[in-house]
Amino acid sequence: MKIATFTHQGTTRIGVVAGHEIADICTASPELPREMVALLTAGSAALERAAKAAQNAPLLALSQIKLEAPVLHPPEFLAIGLNYADHVAETGRDKPQFPIFFNKQSSCINGPYDPIHMPRVSTALDYEGELGFVIGRRCRHVPRERAHEVIAGYFIVNDVSVRDWQRRAATMTLGKSFDTHGPTGPWLVTPDEVGDPHNLDLRTLVNGEERQHSNTRLLFFNCFEQVETLSTVFTLQPGTIISTGTPGGVAAAMKPPKWLKVGDTVRIEIERIGFIENRVIEEPAETARVA
Repeated sequence: MKIATFTHQGTTRIGVVAGHEIADICTASPELPREMVALLTAGSAALERAAKAAQNAPLLALSQIKLEAPVLHPPEFLAIGLNYADHVAETGRDKPQFPIFFNKQSSCINGPYDPIHMPRVSTALDYEGELGFVIGRRCRHVPRERAHEVIAGYFIVNDVSVRDWQRRAATMTLGKSFDTHGPTGPWLVTPDEVGDPHNLDLRTLVNGEERQHSNTRLLFFNCFEQVETLSTVFTLQPGTIISTGTPGGVAAAMKPPKWLKVGDTVRIEIERIGFIENRVIEEPAETARVA
């Protein structure tokens, strides 16, 4: 099942995607949660009702709706660094002996086809195509052999990075958390439809030029190992996003670096999931505000 968050006629809700259409399950079954974290928190029974509702729900063409980030308000947005050998090699670093986790602030969440802002404070803008997954159940101390039980589904993440700000501090959070720098989507694909998450082709293209091409079988620390490590430390909540790392081919490692520019389009494709595509624009003047 492909579960999407979408907006239609001014209302944002959840639907189930099939082909070029989306089943408007919240219209068919008004008792269903209209937001992804609430749906996941409601548990397997709610997901079963959603699947059943999709069979008879009114259908909308994808061209009629706007796809949003599947999880608009995740309780946490976590990511991992240096998790592919070719990316480690291009950075000149040593292979990590333990996962390097960091936070992306949840305010960076962006839609699968929405623009990415070029920050007014930097031009060292980079892309990172990654497989992401979403926690579906509140859990702690999950062994890796049971980690698949707590994953609600998989999607694509662009871990957009502002490299000079990333290197300016001892942690990576600032350089990874600029507004709009967390595109995700295009929908959440449930594990039964993805199959083996550790055998998925991944490609990143900038203006049609292939920059990254790898497979998730090459992850140092796979999805299930990441769940085990993180849940040893703290309770994972439904809706938590975990992004699994990027392969080689980032702009920062090129000589000279091929930073993203205003007008560039970044497309990330992952087998059995789909693609996201985001255009770089100047950071709008209205972002300078005090709410």
